[in-house]
Amino acid sequence: MSPVPFHEEYLHHQKTPSSASIRELVFGMEDGMVSTMGAITGIATATQNHFTVVLSGVVIIAVESISMAVGSYLSSKSEKAIDERKVEEEKEEIRKYPHEEKEEMAELFVKDGWPNDLAKTMAEHTAKDHGLMLKEMAYRELYVVPEAGESPLKNAWVMGVSYVVGGFIPLLPYFFFGIFAAILLSIPVTLIALFALGSFTTKFSRRTWWKAGLEMLTLASAAALVGYGAGQLVDRWWLTEG
Repeated sequence: MSPVPFHEEYLHHQKTPSSASIRELVFGMEDGMVSTMGAITGIATATQNHFTVVLSGVVIIAVESISMAVGSYLSSKSEKAIDERKVEEEKEEIRKYPHEEKEEMAELFVKDGWPNDLAKTMAEHTAKDHGLMLKEMAYRELYVVPEAGESPLKNAWVMGVSYVVGGFIPLLPYFFFGIFAAILLSIPVTLIALFALGSFTTKFSRRTWWKAGLEMLTLASAAALVGYGAGQLVDRWWLTEG
């Protein structure tokens, strides 16, 4: 069978990055922007020391990006290992109990909406090829696509780089301006970047761009405000107690 010709407006998802990559990119950039903005704004307000703010920001970005990348790698690797174990167990069941698995395959076809007679015929043909049988059972019963497994290293790389990029957005003004001017620039620039990031995600979905951008802006801003407010309360309590 000849391959289906690609058309720009047909099967456009063939060129779409994996959902895992998009997830890590958005998570990394959002966390980088929010965490760094909250931290350096608090440090800048408290110390009024330009060097301290820049140094703290760079250290925070470096440490957190590595931590996030390692976390992404370990979680992706664990998830991949679990999926691989499920597939291996299913493979063993197909080998030991071919008849029962064939019946289950027919039931899964019926569950998907195929007529009973056709489902049984499809299951009969599928059962003749153990590789195809395993692929179908993994997809329909386990919700696992063996060939489409995530790459832990790729996820870690995307997460780490995204965090660095996101983290430097609120920090960048402090490289060129004084404390007061940098604060006035850092916060709105970061908020605009958060809105843009939310809007960017609609490139891979059917959501309205401004709604996605507003959602990202609202939730991230709320998180930043809560974090900043908690820091201010602790700081005031510490000074009062001291």
